[in-house]
Order: sequence, then C-alpha cells, then structure tokens
Amino acid sequence: MIDWPVTLPRRHRSKPGILAAVLASAMAIVAAAAVATPAAADARLDAWIEGLWPDAKAAGVSRATFDKALSGFTPDLKLPDLDLPGRPSNDSRGQAEFTRAPSEYLDRAYLMRLAATGRTLAAEHRATLEKIERELGVDRYSVLAIWGRETAFGHHKLPYDAITVVATQAYLGRRKDMFRTELIAALKMLDSGVPRSLMRASWAGAMGLTQFMPSEYFKHAHDLDGDGKTDIWHSVPDALASAASQLKGKGWVAGQTWGYEVKLTRAADCGFEGPTQERPISEWAKLGLKRANGKPWTDAQLALNAYMMSPAGGYGPSFLVLENYKVIRRYNMSDLYAVFVGNLADRIAGGGDFVTPWGGMGPQKTRNIEEIQQRLQALGYDVEKIDGKVGSNTRKVIGQYERASNLKVDCWPSDAVLDHVRKTASRESPR
Repeated sequence: MIDWPVTLPRRHRSKPGILAAVLASAMAIVAAAAVATPAAADARLDAWIEGLWPDAKAAGVSRATFDKALSGFTPDLKLPDLDLPGRPSNDSRGQAEFTRAPSEYLDRAYLMRLAATGRTLAAEHRATLEKIERELGVDRYSVLAIWGRETAFGHHKLPYDAITVVATQAYLGRRKDMFRTELIAALKMLDSGVPRSLMRASWAGAMGLTQFMPSEYFKHAHDLDGDGKTDIWHSVPDALASAASQLKGKGWVAGQTWGYEVKLTRAADCGFEGPTQERPISEWAKLGLKRANGKPWTDAQLALNAYMMSPAGGYGPSFLVLENYKVIRRYNMSDLYAVFVGNLADRIAGGGDFVTPWGGMGPQKTRNIEEIQQRLQALGYDVEKIDGKVGSNTRKVIGQYERASNLKVDCWPSDAVLDHVRKTASRESPR
C-alpha cells in the first residue's frame, strides 16, 4: 500500500433536461445526429460503466473507489484514435511519430539540446544511475534518453486526466480491450492510494517522468530511493529505475548498444528493411554494408543478429538494429521513437550526429499511402495492413516493388510510385 493522501474530486454528469425538448431547429437535430456517440446516451454509458464493475472487483478495486472515479465520467471526444462517426479510420492526431516527417521528429537541434541536458543530469544523478546499472543492468545513457524523449527531463507537463483518457479509449477507442485493461489498472492505482491529482497523462494514459502506462506501473514501478513509496512523478531515482525495470522486463541485453548506422549498397538497399529479414551482421557485411562512421566491424559485432531499419527510406540514415532496439520499441511501438532514444543515448554518452543527413521528405497523404498499400497487396506483395502509415513493412514492399520494376529504390510512398502502381494495375487488369 502506498501512503498517499487521497483527495479525489467528484464530478457530476449533466442529465438530458427540458432544453433538449425545445431544440426545434432541424439543423440542430441533424448536427446532433452527425456527432451522436454512445456518450450521448446516459443509459448506455451507465450500463457500460456498470459492466466494468465485475472486472474491477476481481482485480481488487473497492466499490467506493470505482464509484468515485467514474461518477460524472464524460468521454473526451477530442482524443486521437477514437472510433467515431466521420473520423478517419487511421486517425493519428497527437501521435508525433506518425504526423511528423522523420527529419522533423529527429530534429538535430532538439537532440543536441537534450543531449547537453542529459550530460548535466548524468553527473547530477551519478550515484542513482550507477545503482541502476548495478541492480537492473540497463546503462545510464539509455535510461536518461527515455526520460529526455518522454517528458524533456520533466519539463513537459502532461495535459490529461489519466482516468478520463483511459476510460474514453476503453469506451470509444479503436483498442477497447487494451484500454479496458489499462482502466482497471488505473483504478487499482487509485485504490492503492495514488491521488488522482497526480495522475496527469498523455493522450494514451501514460504517466510520470518516464511515461508509464497504468498496467506497467504494477509490473515495473521501482522504489529506488527507499522511502517506501514508488513515486514516478517526482522522484528521479524511482522514475529512472522504473523505466530501467521496464526495459529489463522487456528483454534488455546488458552491455549491448541499440544499433549501428550503415551505408547501403545496391546489393542491400532499403528494400531489405524489417525484422523478417534479420540475419547476422556478418551476412550484411558480405552484402557490402559498412558502418557509416568508417569504423570496421569487430568480430563480436559480426556475430550479432540485426535487421535493417530505414525510417526515411532512401532519404535519410539507415541502421542495423539489435535486440535493444526491439526492447525500446516495446516501450513505445514506433521506429522513429526507438531511433530517437538510441541516438540520444549515444549523444549523451559522447557520440555525435547521424552521418547521413535526413532528407526533406515530409508526411505523405494518408489516402495516397492507403492506395499504394492496397494496390501492392493486390499485386501479391506482403502488405501487413492497410493503414495509411509509412511503417517498416510499407517501406520494404515499396522498395521490393521498385526493385522489381527497375525503378529508383527509395522505399518511399511518393506520387511517382503511386502513378506507377496505378499503371501497373491497369495493364494487369482483365480487359
């Protein structure tokens, strides 16, 4: 039990009243229908909340905590990733990894500023970081990089109430089952004594200095400072140790880096990207891949398994990534996030910039990406899903198509690629 003073405000849901009966305007009626969601029907929302109770009770949540937390709950319809009428199925608002160009997300000036702050904090928290390395086996630079990426070392203030966020996502989101689990865990946090006022969160419900989902809190929160509380909000030792514990729990390999920037070759272009094409670095070396910084491969490195990652296709750096890269992605399922954290860790440790510059390719139109995915899938390419996002699999299959079509292999969903696949589909369609 955490010894927090619990002070939770009670909110009240407004009920349909006389005003609803006098809304005679046809335009108002049409508008109300256009945005109608389950949240508009109190009875349905009440039934959904009550349907949560058996799971919450089984998890050990008290009825008093349950009622107090969800009394007056109103879904936040401005959150991204909701399944609402009229909202695109691939809505990614708020997700910087999907809405910003790689060159913008991996902004050099921002990385440099974070790295400078990270080096200062490495000296300030030296004893804490040494203890984390001894007890949890995660290097100080990676832990600091997580902190830097997640909340800019605590300077970024989280804007949402965690209960509202996870409840909204559980009720109206596209990943209802996942967020139902997170909501139950968030209620457990309240029941354990964590005050709701502390539970400020991202749009997805992550909390604290290093952004913990509620379910991860009970698995990996770590009281490193020994004060009897696990404070991921204010205690730097607890927050960093908790992040390290989560990385360790997801398979962190002590003493190993995340990956190496490489120079691609015609024999190993960006169409070789992705975890399905993982192989020993010795095999990549036979295809001509060399480290971008000019350093030779060591025997130990050649024995490691790695796969290629080209976040900007042919318009930026490419990497051979190792197991710890996968672990960082399990912390946040984004390739750009993992590259950011890995490179920031390198910079804090004294490393420099990417050797290959990031190109100026910005986010492509979602509908164009979806069409490319659909057409390549129809042509027999292994497209995992039609989602309008430029992920690793999409870049890979575009590169494979470009290679097979004797085009420039840049692995990017450009207008030129879209035009070419349209023409290919037209030629191959039955007359």
